[in-house]
Amino acid sequence: MPPKRRRRVLRWIFGILGGLVIAAVVGILVWSQVGVMAAEPEPLAAVRTDDRITITDDSAGIVMAPSAGESDVGLVFIPGAKVDPWGYAATLSGLVADDEMTVVITKPWLNLAFFDLRGLSSFTDLAPGVTTWMVGGHSLGGVRSCQLAADADALVLFASYCATDVSSTDLPVLSLSGSEDGLSTPEKIAEARHLLPADAEMVEIPGASHASFGAYGPQAGDGTPTATAADVDAIITEQIGDLAAQLR
Repeated sequence: MPPKRRRRVLRWIFGILGGLVIAAVVGILVWSQVGVMAAEPEPLAAVRTDDRITITDDSAGIVMAPSAGESDVGLVFIPGAKVDPWGYAATLSGLVADDEMTVVITKPWLNLAFFDLRGLSSFTDLAPGVTTWMVGGHSLGGVRSCQLAADADALVLFASYCATDVSSTDLPVLSLSGSEDGLSTPEKIAEARHLLPADAEMVEIPGASHASFGAYGPQAGDGTPTATAADVDAIITEQIGDLAAQLR
């Protein structure tokens, strides 16, 4: 092939490849912003008006702290894929109001935890007075939290499981799942159990579905919950509160 023709062919190939890359990037950007599940207005309003909770809205995350003063234990919580971070405020509010913990709900890049490459300190720095940190997350956010667990004092999974092997660590682990979860099903939770330490605490909440771990409405592909949001929230608060007490 003559050199000029070869250069034209190469330019044509690189042009097509470049166009495909640009199209893929644009497609991901658009997809990440479409269909984001918003927080339910009433539960969120109740949190915003709770005088026991002080809320700070930062570009990196939502900080919920006890109004009574600084807390010594905190939770960095990573939302599930395409779920508004505010959709977890009501579910986690009991940890702040009742157990005097600080909760930082992260704002993942592109609404997807896997695209967020920030380390744990990007979020713990939002509450410098806290000395002991749990990291956890819901669904895909839980998978990401396993990757950050080495920098934390404990790991909490919300309807999620690890893809990272933390079984050889001495990290305290609490796994909260739902019996009616149609996405992170009990079978999937069991299949990934070997990636957690042998003494990890596995708690299946009767009647809870995948979306029961937030307040953002029903989710496609999920099971039908038979437990009320109040009952699920109470169990979450109790279980994590017990873990916090052990860390103090």
